[in-house]
Amino acid sequence: MSGPITVRTGGRDDATAVADLHAASQRTAYAGIVPAEALGDGMPAERRAIWELRLEVDYGGPEHTPTLLIAEQDGEPVGFAYLVPEPDGRALLDNLHVRPGRTGGGVGRLLLHAALERAAPATLRLEVLCDNRRAVAFYEREGGLRTDERTGFFPGGHELPEYEYSWPGTGAQRS
Repeated sequence: MSGPITVRTGGRDDATAVADLHAASQRTAYAGIVPAEALGDGMPAERRAIWELRLEVDYGGPEHTPTLLIAEQDGEPVGFAYLVPEPDGRALLDNLHVRPGRTGGGVGRLLLHAALERAAPATLRLEVLCDNRRAVAFYEREGGLRTDERTGFFPGGHELPEYEYSWPGTGAQRS
């Protein structure tokens, strides 16, 4: 791939590509952190069902509707971010994934900054597994403030410690 990486708003037609990228990214990033059965053969189909539903639902107006951001290079998705407006006025960065083999090349940073800009002036927050050290280091390098620690609950009854990081309402001003 040689062209510039661009970010666009995604939609229903992106469900399959996002689901496949999501499954591949989780298998890579969470290997050794999340129990293997949670990353098993059924995960790609589960991700497709989730993304088809997320991108079809009527959320009742733009102020309640999540935003899918797709990073592309040469017409191929190389990452995505999914922002969810929260009732307290914050925005949850529910997903930020980069295609395996493309991490460390600026795609995640581009998506995070696009999410911060889209969320502004609201505070952007996210949850990350404590043992996902690469992601934790990335969010800290990008100015995220650790604002909470808790237990995350995953399918199959798995509980794993996670951190919350926040960027208080400064999205449009980040460099």
